[in-house]
Amino acid sequence: MESKLKGRSFLSMLDFSTQEIAQVLETAKKLKSDHAACGVAPLERKTLAMIFQKPSLRTRVSFETGMTQLGGHAIYLAPSDISLGKRETTEDIATVLARYVDVIMARVFGHDIVEDLAKFSGVPVINGLSDYEHPCQILADFQTIIERKGKLEGLSACYIGDGNNVAHSLMHGAARMGMNMTVITPLSYEPVKDVTEQATSVAAETGATITVTNDIDAAAGADVLYTDAWASMGQEAEAEERREVFAEYRIDADTMRQAKDDAVILHCLPAHYGEEIDYDTSRLENSAIFDQAENRMHAQKALIVHVAG
Repeated sequence: MESKLKGRSFLSMLDFSTQEIAQVLETAKKLKSDHAACGVAPLERKTLAMIFQKPSLRTRVSFETGMTQLGGHAIYLAPSDISLGKRETTEDIATVLARYVDVIMARVFGHDIVEDLAKFSGVPVINGLSDYEHPCQILADFQTIIERKGKLEGLSACYIGDGNNVAHSLMHGAARMGMNMTVITPLSYEPVKDVTEQATSVAAETGATITVTNDIDAAAGADVLYTDAWASMGQEAEAEERREVFAEYRIDADTMRQAKDDAVILHCLPAHYGEEIDYDTSRLENSAIFDQAENRMHAQKALIVHVAG
């Protein structure tokens, strides 16, 4: 499959245009229904290097399985295999890997690491997660919303919780796709100011609205309700304090009563039941959290086909 995205890195939802995101999502839809939708083995003889600073269930398995299904091969590089910036510079790692593989995925702490990998690599780099953005997750989220709602444009989505990397990518992605996005956080836990400004600027071009508030009642009338863990990986020392601060910022029966009756429930997992979402709410018919997890694989397959196929 020849794509205009071939050779491009994907570090942020803002790296692709509205039309380009739509193309990836359409390919993901086709690949979900038929592994051979882009050819019998569109990634045959292609190799993905997967760099991990953070452990993962969904990221590793979805990327590795996706490569296998499309005829390619994935290599898992654990934190002990590559000590980024310690045993060897990020520049040298990127340069060497680009001589071996066709695409690099990195799940890291600092966003500067994926930026440096992309700067020095001669092959596409995919941000599998950084502290600043999580764009692959949002591709899967958008695929899931389209499956449930038939569209993105004009919908009202509401994210409740910490203004973290997922919130950042949701804001950027919603702005690109014309979906209204409300982010509800406790005071002092809002998304980074630059992200809000960027998303608001992009939203002005697509007709979307981006709202950041501390008012939990802003979930009223939402088509989509989304939450994430209150403390991300690396914030374990703050977990107890965050449980107190975030106590009312959760998806439960009260939140569901505010949203539309058919509001889709999303959570990027892992979930901490009884905190950001309760178990019963996570198992309602409205919940698409496991469709969302499955779609990580399909959306990422589509992404790799476009940038490296």
